[in-house]
Amino acid sequence: MNDKIKMTRRGFLKLAGGALIALVAGCGTAPQAAVEKAKAATEPLTKPIRKAVKSLTCDTSLDAEHIRQIITADSTTSRTVMWNSDDEQGGAQVAVRASGADECELIDTVSERFTDDGQSIYIHSAHIDGLAAGKSYEYRIISGDEGTAWLPLSTDAGGDFTALIFPDTQCSDGYVTWREVAESAAERTRDASFFINMGDLVDNGEDHNQWNQWFGGASSMISRMPLVPLMGNHETYTIDWQTRIPEAYLHLFDVPDNGSARFGRYYFSFDYGDVHFTVLNTQHQELDEHKSGVLDEQMEWLPRDLAETKKKWKVVLMHRDVLRYRINGRPERKEGFEEEGTMFMPIFEQYGVDVVLTAHLHTYRDRGHLYDFAPSPDGRGPLYILTGVAGNVRYPGLWIDHALDKVVAPQPDTDNYLVMRATRDALSFECLFPNGTVIDNVNVRKA
Repeated sequence: MNDKIKMTRRGFLKLAGGALIALVAGCGTAPQAAVEKAKAATEPLTKPIRKAVKSLTCDTSLDAEHIRQIITADSTTSRTVMWNSDDEQGGAQVAVRASGADECELIDTVSERFTDDGQSIYIHSAHIDGLAAGKSYEYRIISGDEGTAWLPLSTDAGGDFTALIFPDTQCSDGYVTWREVAESAAERTRDASFFINMGDLVDNGEDHNQWNQWFGGASSMISRMPLVPLMGNHETYTIDWQTRIPEAYLHLFDVPDNGSARFGRYYFSFDYGDVHFTVLNTQHQELDEHKSGVLDEQMEWLPRDLAETKKKWKVVLMHRDVLRYRINGRPERKEGFEEEGTMFMPIFEQYGVDVVLTAHLHTYRDRGHLYDFAPSPDGRGPLYILTGVAGNVRYPGLWIDHALDKVVAPQPDTDNYLVMRATRDALSFECLFPNGTVIDNVNVRKA
């Protein structure tokens, strides 16, 4: 059966009573007058929407690789869909419909040719607006007479939710470990609404094959729920292990705009449920040689971002950790706080951040609440969690426990992931081995 698609170049129609105009009175079966009346109820629109119908075959052979959903600033009404291809696919669009409906909206795509590591691909991105909160949709990619199968897309209902959190996923085994961790976590947490990767997605940011392997490892999740990708230091590495601007990361992930003319997509924030997430960039050590100022810019942006949100909860995500650890065999290295800690932690306290999640050290550590660079006996200050490792790159016996560590994963470290559950009154974080064994469980509550 052909799929009937009602086209608009302006993105999604506005919603009327929580339903798409195209779907009123039975998914396109309503008389034309009823459709026109419903459309008029959603004005104002700046200009009339041109109507047209395009029939598509049921062909699902379109070359659309690594189809992925990317988080947007507001997941109640929007979503970004991306994919790669070897050919240009001029005029490709994303069709979106309410689950099971016959009629859809067509969303135009921005496409570009990207060359890196001697390989050229086309990267496509479509931003979908005008969705209804807490609704189930389907989307497919079309180009000419070809298309993909329909894939699920669900919007944020604005209330309780569950998210998966993966620490560093860089691997040296073809990303087999990453795939196993991701598939296990997705199977055990079927209610997850989105997933976070805490940076160092790949071991080498210029390696084309590693990106393909990373996407393959995430295939059980990434087309059906949005990804929140953090930039890690390994995203900035060249094939010969020098630093560079993280071109692959910046092209592959169309994350929310941060308003910066110089460091767009380097850092960002987004809302989900009643939680405001702030994603910081901690790669100034690698970036300053090529493009300086990302840390200074965030020191101005961060207070504004935290002050402006109306959400009850504030969670910060950052790749590098706030604590400095002693290292076995290096007595000159003293325990303390990293630069990221000394600069950001007072801001977190001033603006009421509830939880700070970090990565980079490939070990899980729960520090409890810290305030003024010390343990907080009354629960003031954020809860700090170092999230661990979800790849096979490990540092057995490297770190000497920090005085602020409250819970340390069994040593030597092995793969783990976290499950975050957010309700109106609490945020909980459960750290698990891939087999489901719980390492740690901690929560934050407030009225």
